[in-house]
Amino acid sequence: MTVHFLFCHEIFVVMAQSTSRPRAVVLVSGGMDSAVVLALAREQGFDCYALSVAYGQRHSSELEAAARVSQALTADIDVPEQGGAGIPVTYVPARNTIMLSIALGWAEVLGADEIYCGVNAVDYSGYPDCRPAFIEAFERLGNLATKAGVEGHALHVRAPLMRMSKADIVREGMRLNVDFAATVSCYNADATGRACAHCDACRLRADGFDAAGVSDPTRYV
Repeated sequence: MTVHFLFCHEIFVVMAQSTSRPRAVVLVSGGMDSAVVLALAREQGFDCYALSVAYGQRHSSELEAAARVSQALTADIDVPEQGGAGIPVTYVPARNTIMLSIALGWAEVLGADEIYCGVNAVDYSGYPDCRPAFIEAFERLGNLATKAGVEGHALHVRAPLMRMSKADIVREGMRLNVDFAATVSCYNADATGRACAHCDACRLRADGFDAAGVSDPTRYV
């Protein structure tokens, strides 16, 4: 199996050249939530270093311009069109743990004290690694597991969208001039990034735009 770690993904302008500003590593998936998080981190004065990971996810069309995934890490299963009780079959074991661990290592190399991610506990579809308890636990781990943390350079894991509804995220993105048309959220997006309009991610995204009173720019099949 092959995993590609895409630093400074070219879809987003992510790395400033200034050395006087604090640095932050931002997990960027290509979806709407991480795009808003990246814009927030930039607004808050950070030089942002974006990290995208192509791990064989179904909704990988946003990464294909940067790398081809040679073998998927996820099983070939049907994606449910509506969420149900319990943890959904689209759950990827340890996904956020692995991605945050990579971000943690890169942050220490960069001398960055901040890691930003787009996890959300309101419209999170039941994923256990999108809960506040997980983010808090990983931050504690990061400060125990790194030289920087042990020497008193505290690491912070920021999840600014954690308690926001999808409509709130849309409104915040509009305030920050995020180009939502360039983002892909669908679990079943085709090779050109067009969404299926039926999966749980599409439903949450469409409901968010509708509730926010904003025209949905998503391209559908």
